[in-house]
Amino acid sequence: MRFPQDVPTLRDGAVVLRPHRPEDAAGSLEQCHDPLSQQWTTVPLDYTRADADRFVRHAMPGGWVDETEFAFAVEAVDDSGAPRFSGTVSLRDEGERRAEIAYGSHPWVRGRGVMERALRLLLAWGFEERGLETVIWWANRGNWASRKLAWRLGFSIEGAPRHWLPQRGVLLDSWVGTLLATDPREPQTPWYDAPRLTGSQVVLRTLTHDDADRVVEGCLDPETMRWLGQIPQPYTLDLAHAFIESRIEQQATGQAVTWTVADPESDLLVGLVNLFDIQRGADAEVGYWIHPAARGRGVATEATRLAVRHGFIPEGDGGLGLQRVRAVAAVGNAASRRVLEKAGLSVQGHERRLVTLEGGVRADAVILDVLAEEFRLPPPSLIE
Repeated sequence: MRFPQDVPTLRDGAVVLRPHRPEDAAGSLEQCHDPLSQQWTTVPLDYTRADADRFVRHAMPGGWVDETEFAFAVEAVDDSGAPRFSGTVSLRDEGERRAEIAYGSHPWVRGRGVMERALRLLLAWGFEERGLETVIWWANRGNWASRKLAWRLGFSIEGAPRHWLPQRGVLLDSWVGTLLATDPREPQTPWYDAPRLTGSQVVLRTLTHDDADRVVEGCLDPETMRWLGQIPQPYTLDLAHAFIESRIEQQATGQAVTWTVADPESDLLVGLVNLFDIQRGADAEVGYWIHPAARGRGVATEATRLAVRHGFIPEGDGGLGLQRVRAVAAVGNAASRRVLEKAGLSVQGHERRLVTLEGGVRADAVILDVLAEEFRLPPPSLIE
C-alpha cells in the first residue's frame, strides 16, 4: 500500500507521533510477543513478522485512507539518545464526532510516562483538529495499568459491562469510560495508592493476588469469623481474589486504602488494615484483622497506628489529609478495643445493633475516634 501523505507529525518536545514506517515492524513484533500485550489485547498468540509487516505497511496506513482509524506510531528517545519505536496510539472513528481511543506500548517504554504524553497529543489533535466531541475508552476488566492511564487523562469510568469485549473466542468483562472535548484532561476523582509504610515489627505494603492463600486462612479463623460476621462463609480462594480486586477498585475510586500487614523479613501476610469510607479532607474509618499466627505480638496496634498516621499526613506530603479517623468495635470485643486505644483512639460513645457478628447476629458497638491534632505515638508503656 502507498503510505498516505497527509498524516501529521505531532510533537511535545519529548515524544513524537508520526506515520508508521516499514522499519517499525521489528518493534511491533517485539511488542506483540510481550506477555502483557498478549494478556490484555486481541493480538494473535502466534503473531509473526509477516503479521507485523502487514500491520505497519497496510493496516495502519489503510485506516487513514478510508478514515476508519487514525493511528500514529509513538517514538521516544531511549537511554542511548536514539529515537525508538515505542508503540501505537489511535482514534477509531465512530461517526457523529465520536471516536474510540486505543493504545499499546512497547515494553521498553513502560513506566517512563511516554504513553501519557503520546495520548495527550492524540486527544488534543482529535478534539481540536478532527472536531471530536466524545472519546470512549474500553479495557478488559482487571487491566489496571490501562485504567490508571485513562484516569490520568480525565476519563470518567462509566460502567463495567459483563461479557462484552471479545478476545480469542470468549467475551470478557470490561470497563468503559468517556472523555468530552469540554472535560478537563486531569483526574476527576482521587486514586489512592497504598504506599509502603515501615514500622518496627511490621511493614504495610500493597495487597496483591499473591496474598490470596493467606487471606483465606485469616478469614477461616474462628476468632475472625466470630467478630466479622459480614465475611462470607465458607471462604474460598475465589472469594479472596474477588476481595482483592474489590480493594483495588475502592482505591481507584477514592473510597479506601488497604494494606497487607506483612512480616518485615519474609514479606508474608500477617493481617490486613485499611482506611475506608474516606471523605476527602474530612474523615475515614480504620479497620483491621490479624492472621491467627501473628496475634499477641503487638502487630495489630502498630499496623493500625501506621495507617492512622498516614491518614493524617497532608495530601501534599503523600498522605490523605484527614481531620479525623474513627473506628467501631463490637461490645465484648475487648481485644479490638484495646488495640484501637493503644493506637491512639478513644471511646466517644456507643451505638446499638451497629455491627454484624457470626451467624448474622446484630450487636451493639463502641465508637472510637482520634482527631489529627490529638494523634501522637503512644508512650512505651502502652506498646505491647
